Amino acid sequence: MVRISAVFIAVCMVLIAGSIGFVVYLRFGLTGAESFLVGLGVLTALAVYNAVAARSRDRAEVSDQIASISRSSADLARQLAEFGRQLGTVETKVDSVLDKALASAQPLAVEIEELSTLVKHLADSVAAHEAVLAGLSGKQRIAPAAPAVAANNVTAAVPMPDPAAAPAAPIAGMIAAFNGLDRDGIIAAINSAIEGSRIELYLQPIVTLPQRKVRYYEALSRLKADNGDLVAACDFLKFAEAGGLMPKLDNLSVLRCVQVVRRLLLKNRDIGLFCNLSSATLTDSGFPRFLEFAEANRAIAPALVFEFTQEAVRGMGPIEHESLAALAERGFRFSMDNLTDLRVEPRELTERGFRFIKAPAALLLNRIGAASTDIHPADLSDLLGRFGIDLIAERIEAEGAVVDLLDYDVRFGQGFLFSPPRPVRAEALQGADAAKTDAADQAKRDAAAPRGAGLAQLARTGSGRP
Repeated sequence: MVRISAVFIAVCMVLIAGSIGFVVYLRFGLTGAESFLVGLGVLTALAVYNAVAARSRDRAEVSDQIASISRSSADLARQLAEFGRQLGTVETKVDSVLDKALASAQPLAVEIEELSTLVKHLADSVAAHEAVLAGLSGKQRIAPAAPAVAANNVTAAVPMPDPAAAPAAPIAGMIAAFNGLDRDGIIAAINSAIEGSRIELYLQPIVTLPQRKVRYYEALSRLKADNGDLVAACDFLKFAEAGGLMPKLDNLSVLRCVQVVRRLLLKNRDIGLFCNLSSATLTDSGFPRFLEFAEANRAIAPALVFEFTQEAVRGMGPIEHESLAALAERGFRFSMDNLTDLRVEPRELTERGFRFIKAPAALLLNRIGAASTDIHPADLSDLLGRFGIDLIAERIEAEGAVVDLLDYDVRFGQGFLFSPPRPVRAEALQGADAAKTDAADQAKRDAAAPRGAGLAQLARTGSGRP
């Protein structure tokens, strides 16, 4: 618009100058050159006048803008002054509240200190009483003299049997499947079950909330005892760990999980499977074979999640971290479960390849005591999400818990409310059991081969589609 007006003014000035030159040429009898110079002079004068007038208008507009900015600055200064005054008032009130709080807390601190002193004295007294009771019980354990045998007026007492020479007693409170077995017997029974492929695989779904659509499964182990009873993992894993059987059990579980994952992916490409691992597997001498098996099945790595307990993750050292890094390089992801508190380091877990954390619903909802965490449990899901970790609430058994967890923005749930663990069909594991047998035969044939021979053959025979 400005350019059009400038062109119009220029055209008008040219017409005015030309008209004046033409009039001078006709009226006053000047020559054509003189008339042209007169017109040019008039055009120059008009141009100079227009430039001066435009400069004056611009200067006036700039002055108005400066005045407006000055008024705005003055208003802003007044608002800042008012804000500073209000901030000072708030600081004064905060200081007053803090002083009152400190004054109220000081007597409590003194009472707590006195209580701690009393508790310490009580603990010392209890320890002293326990020491006295231990001494008395030790005296009572001294065997009384047996019926004396008189010989030359000398009395001989029958000696007590040596406790170390007594056979190992069965473990008290044992489940029916292991009834009458001691610790070594239970370990032998578990080893026999692993060798005989009597470790059955159960699957429990992990659903989205609130849609309750199955998104993942967790693989759970059940030991089939000689009497036909099924023993849950929580009842036999502690004996398997004591007997050093966890790497062997994990190898069998992972092999079967691979077969199950391949079957699941044939029906749904967005499904996943959680497979529990022990940290002992990461430090076992056979881990290179395990790694070769993982390498052979890296195509399904996005669908297979290795799960470790919170205790195992916190106890990991450099060797475990190196093994985790090797699995992460092959595309596998990790999960942490069995949380006893909510003190987690999401940044560190993300760097190690952890993408899931499974916490009991009762712990998230603060129903089993105060949740040990630096943030409120309601903010935990959002915090983990910022680091690429999904929070899964497990052990959900009531509808009320689902409603409360939705307020905490929990996206996944697992528990008996949705479905109990169900056994995997036998035909889904036939390929895995055959692969395990072939791998065992190959291991016997290649006993002198390098360390990576065993599971490499296992990968070739057991990783195909069923």
